[in-house]
Amino acid sequence: MTQATRRYRDLHEHLQVLEKRGLVRTIDRPIDKDSELHPLVRWQFVGGLDEENRKAFLFTNVTDGRGRKYDIPVVVGAIAANPEIYSIGMDAKVEDIQAKWDHAIANPIEPRLVNAAVCHEVVIEGKALQGEGHGLDRLPIPVSTPGFDSAPTLTATNVITRDPETGIQNMGTYRAALKAPDRLVVRMATRVGGAGGYQHYLKYQKRGEPMPCAIVLGCPPYVAFMGPQKLPIGVDEFTVAGGLAGEPINVVRARTVDLLVPADSELVIEGLIDTEYLEPEAPFGESHGHVALEEFNMPMQVTAITHRKKPIIPSYISQVAPSESSVIKRVAYEPLFLSHLRNTLGIRGVKRVSLHEPLTGLLRVIIVTVEKGMSRTEVWRALHGAAFFKADCGKICIAVNEDISADNADALLWAMAYRMNPVEDVQVVPHRGQGHGPKREHDQEEDSTLLMDATMKGDMPPLALPKQEYMERAKAIWTELGFEPLRPQPPWFGYSLGDWLPQWDEAAKRAALGHYLENGLISAKQKRKGLKPETKFRPDKD
Repeated sequence: MTQATRRYRDLHEHLQVLEKRGLVRTIDRPIDKDSELHPLVRWQFVGGLDEENRKAFLFTNVTDGRGRKYDIPVVVGAIAANPEIYSIGMDAKVEDIQAKWDHAIANPIEPRLVNAAVCHEVVIEGKALQGEGHGLDRLPIPVSTPGFDSAPTLTATNVITRDPETGIQNMGTYRAALKAPDRLVVRMATRVGGAGGYQHYLKYQKRGEPMPCAIVLGCPPYVAFMGPQKLPIGVDEFTVAGGLAGEPINVVRARTVDLLVPADSELVIEGLIDTEYLEPEAPFGESHGHVALEEFNMPMQVTAITHRKKPIIPSYISQVAPSESSVIKRVAYEPLFLSHLRNTLGIRGVKRVSLHEPLTGLLRVIIVTVEKGMSRTEVWRALHGAAFFKADCGKICIAVNEDISADNADALLWAMAYRMNPVEDVQVVPHRGQGHGPKREHDQEEDSTLLMDATMKGDMPPLALPKQEYMERAKAIWTELGFEPLRPQPPWFGYSLGDWLPQWDEAAKRAALGHYLENGLISAKQKRKGLKPETKFRPDKD
């Protein structure tokens, strides 16, 4: 079959939509991919910008540390610099994304095999892969963490392998460090709950055969989202991508390996992964917030590079969260956790599940928001359910009420300080794997899980800040005076936590209107004798 028409967007078309929405910064001045490119984009994640102000960066004039110029642009942040960009790629509102994932997984669509593909417009094989300035060395692959990383590294990947027993393909996002014009080293997670591609590697290794591999850069967004998404082993991601698109994904046979690749992708690197020898790879800045030190990983001999005539190379900002890769995971994972607790476990009082993003990178700290008054039994069931839903998530789980912003660490500490009795409200659960982090579980070293119930156990006095109406009035004056723009951090106004009476409300209104003397007349009538100072008084009981 020849190249078929399609309704879903490829990367070029996706970028056009982002540009129309004002979500792309185009950088035309020379930018050094080895020392400037990723640090420039990084500033929008560590420079105090609100999440909605983060954008994709399109670099059209890329150079390297030696002054070489590249004729291929690089884009960073085009898939998920913020949730809005992610939602555009998904053609769904952020709040509807989980339902779209659920429908796609339940209604997969087989891919459509085509003969002609834009990813094969240019084919580089044989001797053309060898020598400086050729093969991989011709591609403007950035250094992600200048000062620590030892090589330009492919990050925005969809790495395709095939199970040699079942024939089912797997697609995962794994980094790959450039080593030579025709060689790179792929890192696939070997931990529990890690890479599906690693399971294929073990099977090829047992057979004594190299593993065919295709590293795809610049997939259509529906396909690109499949790499970071954790699907059950044995599920072909192309079928779920088809479910997202509502039509078959166009695929084409790779030129030199027996794999199917997205026909509408930007660039494909084909090759064979050595299952006998390993090669040192890294250092590389990781999403757990530490630099991954050198480890032995999988060498891949490149057999072909194919790409469209005018490709764009995508790269993910990863390393310390928040980052593009953490946004991809957060938008996908949080609804999965919420669905598991509310629908699978039936804990209806759970209102939200938040995976803490800054620095911890989503996998280690989970905040479960529950309605006020939910029974302690259900709170603990929710904490255990969240902690053990995924093997590599939830080392620390905290339950809070709806008035606590899961994104405000100060508010979390406030809840822990005043709503939690450690001897009753903290549990430590043993026998947990190390998971993703600077320490690995290769030596059977175990970790543990910390569960904390920081919910209110009863009514409490209001938060001691002015009520919302007074804060908003003051905010308007602040703006009128021309002061610098405010970035309200919740909680920024006071509210009732249950222990508050109408009489106190009325007294507060009188005081705010300047009539405090009336309150003095009322309290004068309530004097008593024979009491110890600090004896509680409630006007409703008088």
